[in-house]
Parts: sequence; C-alpha cells; structure tokens
Amino acid sequence: MVLIHCKYKGEEQQFLYETTVEIGVKDLIKELVEVHNLRLRIQRLKSEGDDLATHGPCKPPDKQGLDEDIQAEADGVELPPRGPTYCKDPIGKRTGEAPVPQAQATLRKSLDDAAAAASKKQVEAKHPLTKRELMEHIDLIRGAVMIAYPMGLPEYDPVRIDIEEDEKPSETPIGIDILDETAQLWWAGKQMLPGNKLSVHVGRNEKTKVVAKLTKKGAGAPQRENPITPEEHKAMLAYYHKRQEEMKHLEQNDEDDYTNSAWANSRALKNHFSGVGGGRGVSYRGLGGRSSGFN
Repeated sequence: MVLIHCKYKGEEQQFLYETTVEIGVKDLIKELVEVHNLRLRIQRLKSEGDDLATHGPCKPPDKQGLDEDIQAEADGVELPPRGPTYCKDPIGKRTGEAPVPQAQATLRKSLDDAAAAASKKQVEAKHPLTKRELMEHIDLIRGAVMIAYPMGLPEYDPVRIDIEEDEKPSETPIGIDILDETAQLWWAGKQMLPGNKLSVHVGRNEKTKVVAKLTKKGAGAPQRENPITPEEHKAMLAYYHKRQEEMKHLEQNDEDDYTNSAWANSRALKNHFSGVGGGRGVSYRGLGGRSSGFN
C-alpha cells in the first residue's frame, strides 16, 4: 500500500493515509478531502463539546452574550431556581445547565478519544487514518451527547450541527479550511492531474511513501517547506549564541598565564624523547638490545 503523508496549510493539518497506486487521482483527492474535513469536524466538536460539558447547551442566538442575572434585575423579575449542576458561562453563550457529573465524564472521554484519533501526533505514531475510524468516534460523541441530554440539543447548538452534518466550505472562520472535491493535490512541486492514475505520478511501487499537499482550486502551488524544522532552527540559534559568547570571552582574556600550561611548552617533544621532565625516553627493546633511554 502507498502511504500518503497529506498536509494542508503548514504543520498543524496533516495525517497519513494508505491507498494503492491503481487508484485514480480524482478518487484519491475525494478520499483525502473526506478525511481532512472529518478531522476539522472532530476538532470543532472537541472545542464546543468541552464547553457543552461545562456550561450546557447554547442560548438562542439573539440572547447570547447577555447576563441573565443583570437582565432579570433590570426587568424586575425573579429567575427560576437553578439545578445542582448549574455552571454560569462567563461569556454568556451557554445556559449554564451542565449535565450530571457521570454524563460529563462520558462526554469528555469520547471527545478526548476522538481528538487523539484525529491528532497530528498520529503521523509520529505512523498510524494512517480512515474515514470509518473517524466516523466511529463521531458516533461515540453522538451517543455521549444523547446520554447527557436525552431531550436533545437546540438546533442552533454547534455540537448538534457538527454531529448531524459537516460544515460546508465558506469564507467564515469555521468553513475557510474546509475543502470539497474540486481541491487540488500536489507532489514534488507538481500538480497531480485528476485524469491520471496515481501510478503515473509516483510509479508502480506499492511501498512508496509520498508527501502530498492539498490546496483549494485556483490557489496555485503550495509553499515549499523549510529545509529544517523549528526545533532544529532553535537548536542552531542556541549553539551559535553559545559559541559567540565563548569567542567574546576569549577575546577579553588577554592574560599570558596559559604559557605555564604543558601544551604551550615548545620543548615538550624534545623532553619526551630525552626523558627530561617525566619523559620515558627512547627504548631499544624492539631492536634486541637492552632497554635504555637517553639521559
């Protein structure tokens, strides 16, 4: 199986995907886009799901950001009693009616497992992703939400929206990174043509590993990657800074106490062979004579 290391816009959005050289590029792009969009979907569910577990469902859009206590005091009305799991949302987006602790734990676990499965760390673990695996995690989140809120979530809640259907490409902050089947796939600085098979571009070896990049239609060739990683760049800067400080220290040290060191003695070689100053002298044992040294 060919291993595709797929990237999109830098290092954050990347994953591994297994396929065969006989697949068409058009079909490959479709499958890569599906996995890419599912990863984004899980990332949104993780972010909104944590807020759901802490502060409950969303308020209606026209009431988000309003403080209920201040509003009730201004209107001169008394709010109904709140449940034991109430946790006020500091930004006023959610109602504060959190689920019971057991349901919270179940929801958080399903969210954490899904986020770990879709993480870019799966690349380091050399674990290729599949659409089926990611959909199973979304189904587990759906079940955890149903346990926490049997009556269901409001139709405007982001968690319900992402559970029921995927976001469509748009220019909004949420939809700007979502791709469709018109996306383009690039490898080695060249676009893979949708009408070709993958083997036309990468050869017929099924054990090939390819680093490919997805872009939106008309976006042009993706930017080339840096030859070194950010970690390597930091290590190089630290090394050269340390070296520079050492050279400054040597320039400031104008004393001549080094002349007393053994390595600065210009007669060290002569003394070594003559036996002076702790030298062993020259031995004639290997020539059949008696061992002796110059004195």
